[in-house]
Amino acid sequence: MRIFVAGATGAVGRELVPALASKGHEVTGLTRSPAKAETIRRMGGQAVVADALDAATMMSALRAAEPEVVVHELTDLGALTDLRHFDRAFAATNRLRTEGTDILLAAARAVGARLFIAQSFCGWTFSRTGGAIKTEADRLDPNPPSELRGTLEAIRYLERTATASSQPEGIVLRYGSFYGEDTGMLAPAMVDQLRHRRVPMIGDGGGWWSFIHVADAAAATIAAIERGKPGQIYNIVDNEPAQVKDWLPTLAQLIGAKPPRHVPAWLGRLLAGEHMVAMMTQVRGGANDKARRELEWRPAYASWREGFAQVLHQRAPKSAA
Repeated sequence: MRIFVAGATGAVGRELVPALASKGHEVTGLTRSPAKAETIRRMGGQAVVADALDAATMMSALRAAEPEVVVHELTDLGALTDLRHFDRAFAATNRLRTEGTDILLAAARAVGARLFIAQSFCGWTFSRTGGAIKTEADRLDPNPPSELRGTLEAIRYLERTATASSQPEGIVLRYGSFYGEDTGMLAPAMVDQLRHRRVPMIGDGGGWWSFIHVADAAAATIAAIERGKPGQIYNIVDNEPAQVKDWLPTLAQLIGAKPPRHVPAWLGRLLAGEHMVAMMTQVRGGANDKARRELEWRPAYASWREGFAQVLHQRAPKSAA
């Protein structure tokens, strides 16, 4: 098939483009950086350099590619450093989830693409009441902390828009928190923060998180292209949701750092904000049963425990022979 990947050099795109190319698909990858065009070509795709928020340019790009499938992996998280001001940090990504979705979907419709797959997220988005592990049928947080409201509304918009589309048919993939080589939870900045004990355990650490290795996210995306049902949402997470009080000290131990400091919830609110306290103490994880059943997908890294350990082991310098 001819497949257009918007966000081809992002965390998932870097795994997805070569995986699609290896299966014989004709892949066109979008990047806004001329310096990354060669990266796309090395991965086996054709490169397009364009601004995803420029409607005319995107229309031209899709007309040239004539894709049957369009995959929306657009984010802008390169400068993500200030999580205290969460919505401000995610402002550019949220424009891509709203304006960018509209532009890409309109272009996909105009060129006759049959399938539109959009990246969403289920790391902290579910209602913080009820069971600890949520399915796609469970509602998103009806009253998120103020710093998360704009970002959650952008996620809601993307999901509504994509799943409501019938031409092309839309599918939404809610990825968990990413990790991989120098990516997401194992990015150098995060590892450095842990080594210096700058990621404290807030409150009881009772919040539930769901993780996904970026290679598994790419594999699930391919499964959705091949077997996904139109109008559906799928949680793309591993088999083991974990509480912060479990995964955070485990990750610190894996990188050889001291255990995280403990900060009471009241102090966490002052230092980091209500939203960070919620992420540490109240958020819910996601279940992957629907994706396993309907997409016939299984994560190669079934648990974040083995995934974190393997990535860090591969990163460790090898001793001289």
